[in-house]
Amino acid sequence: MAHKNPAPTVDLIIELIDRPHRPIILIERQNIPLGWALPGGFIDYGEAVETAAHREAQEETGLSVTLIEQFQVYSDPNRDARKHTISLVFLATATGTPQAGDDAKNLAVFNPWELPNQLCFDHDKILSDYLRYRHYGLRPHLQTPEA
Repeated sequence: MAHKNPAPTVDLIIELIDRPHRPIILIERQNIPLGWALPGGFIDYGEAVETAAHREAQEETGLSVTLIEQFQVYSDPNRDARKHTISLVFLATATGTPQAGDDAKNLAVFNPWELPNQLCFDHDKILSDYLRYRHYGLRPHLQTPEA
């Protein structure tokens, strides 16, 4: 029997530090599931998570980012309907004008109080956790899985 592992991914919350209110970038996905999401994607075999984060940011937004910190790991087996994934979420900063690329159909810059509802995957939870951290310095609570 082959052993199956969750697929590792990275997601980035990119703050544009050259604009008032440090808005963040969301991409509109070209592939299923459709909708708005954080920039990110799958980690390639043999690739460090930090390298994957830089690569995904460049591919999807056209920006070089500075990784500030690893924010949180999200691993709910139901977070992605396609398969079980684990996402390492990074907080990052960038300057300049982002451009949609790779599998991003579109891209938009949002102030923290103007984020769209109904984001893909669990990105609404990730952004809720991020806003709580950004405004109050409170990190997300670790969830204990139901036994």
